[in-house]
Amino acid sequence: MNLKELILKCRSYRRFDENYTVKKEDLLELIELARLAASAGNLQPLKYIISCNKEMNQRIFPCLRWVAYLKDWPGPAKGERPTAYIIVLGDKDITQIFGVDAGLATQNILLGAVEKGLGGCILGSIDRETLRKIFNLPVRFEILHVIALGKPAEKVVIENIPPEGDIKYFRDTTGVHHVPKRPLEELIVDIYC
Repeated sequence: MNLKELILKCRSYRRFDENYTVKKEDLLELIELARLAASAGNLQPLKYIISCNKEMNQRIFPCLRWVAYLKDWPGPAKGERPTAYIIVLGDKDITQIFGVDAGLATQNILLGAVEKGLGGCILGSIDRETLRKIFNLPVRFEILHVIALGKPAEKVVIENIPPEGDIKYFRDTTGVHHVPKRPLEELIVDIYC
């Protein structure tokens, strides 16, 4: 699979095959990819909690809010829930700024997941206080994101934004998840080459 194919398959999956178990070794390999990402000032302030344990996953799941645009969908139903999670933490003893590092590391994790035949979703709408209590996290750790992982059980397609310019993703009547993207020519402000 070439890089563009990998990127095209690297979508936000929100429904998973709960019968498929993500292995600890796979999660450790994904953290290794995150570790290798560039880091602002090479400070490397990110830390991780990984879970592929059913009981712990059941405690993590209610702390997550899944979609902004699909108002009538509360998130994955039983049988469609993630079988693994990576919780991305920022170590405030190292720095107070995590934005670039977290973006680079999470993208590496998701690209690695796709290469393994998995899919994921980066979640930022999190009940951080409850999650902090579940893991008894010291205050030095800021909860940045939760990455839900598993074997995708949905089809996600990219398409051009319709003429009216609506960027909201949606599901059609067959359950296919559509993600409108702005065309390349709309993104380029000017060219000097």
